[in-house]
Amino acid sequence: MPPFGFLHMRAWASLFGQLLRSPRAVCIREVHFHSQFAEAMLTSQLKPQQEKSNFIIKTPKVKKMKRYHVGKVWRRESPTIVQGRYREFCQCDFDIAGQFDPMIPDAECLKIMCEILSGLQLGDFIIKVNDRRILDGMFAVCGVPESKFHAICSSIDKLDKISWKDVRHEMVAKKGLAPEVADRIGDYVQCHGGVSLIEQMFQDPRLSQNKQALDGLGDLKLLFEYLTLFGIAEKISFDLSLARGLDYYTGVIYEAVLLQTPTQAQESFNVGSVAAGGRYDKLVGMFDPKGHKVPCVGLSIGVERIFSIVEQRMKTFGQKIRTTETQVFVATPQKNFLHERLKLIAELWDAGIKAELLYKNNPKLLTQLHYCEDMGIPLVVIIGEQEMKEGIIKLRSVASREEVAIKRENLVAEIQKRLSES
Repeated sequence: MPPFGFLHMRAWASLFGQLLRSPRAVCIREVHFHSQFAEAMLTSQLKPQQEKSNFIIKTPKVKKMKRYHVGKVWRRESPTIVQGRYREFCQCDFDIAGQFDPMIPDAECLKIMCEILSGLQLGDFIIKVNDRRILDGMFAVCGVPESKFHAICSSIDKLDKISWKDVRHEMVAKKGLAPEVADRIGDYVQCHGGVSLIEQMFQDPRLSQNKQALDGLGDLKLLFEYLTLFGIAEKISFDLSLARGLDYYTGVIYEAVLLQTPTQAQESFNVGSVAAGGRYDKLVGMFDPKGHKVPCVGLSIGVERIFSIVEQRMKTFGQKIRTTETQVFVATPQKNFLHERLKLIAELWDAGIKAELLYKNNPKLLTQLHYCEDMGIPLVVIIGEQEMKEGIIKLRSVASREEVAIKRENLVAEIQKRLSES
């Protein structure tokens, strides 16, 4: 079940954009934005219902990954932090809840997904869309027993990994579907395209006789109209093989997949979908004693899968993943300089520079420099007896190991200049 969180699309794009920006850290910080849809929903719909039924939508728990440092993502209030397992599929969610005109919030969710994936620069991608009502109508006109809907959905979902021949064999040999029914399904699920395919399905002699399917096709046609206005229609594919056999979906469903490069194909690199979602209009009512309906649509971004892709690419190019946002490290080559280090780091903090030091009275210089290299901290400021006498600070580039002497009063300006140029 997607949690009910609200962030504006550009907040998400900015948040995820931090993941790949060198030399900044792979780290997620606070976000204070929220969608206008969420504001409208909270003020106009849920409050009256809560007064009547004590139905409360609580802030979701945000999982904290062990594998990488992921900071807190604030929604509208502080969430509880839960320690996740290593193999857990961590995700970030965006949901729009409330009664709105058809396909407007759905189109925004797809726009959000495009902005996030484009901002991450993971490579080319496509977002497959379908509609649960079209699926149900397709199964009905093809003669699939209703008891087998879910099982057939799970088979069809494998079409991005195995051939139709193998999917058909599974449906017939393992799930007991009649061969002629499987063949009729095959006529549909191997189709994908844009608005022209939707128009073609309107004219289909079987599908056009099913009201559910026609309702779904009508909404998808409207959706593509909005996606064209948003300028992202070329990233969206109407794909009849997209099933996502989760029972709580009631309308449009979508899933984003990365398009493999020739190199990735040779290496059998496949992480599956990196984002997915859809409309689930009846789910909230299942948890309300009086069954109040709160239409919802949302998306999930697969953080763990995205990190896996980033990690693999950085290894390929010999890059290192940063686990801190620290920009400057304050070091000393001599003993009894803790007080000077503390004064210096306070000066950097007050200037808005992300700085740190080792929590030791007399750390060895080599230990401090090794720490900076291991953590990917770009700059080191060094203060010692000679620097104190001359009224200077040494500024060291960790990557090149070059050092320059800077007057103490010019240090902050010089650091800010270097950081702005990086």
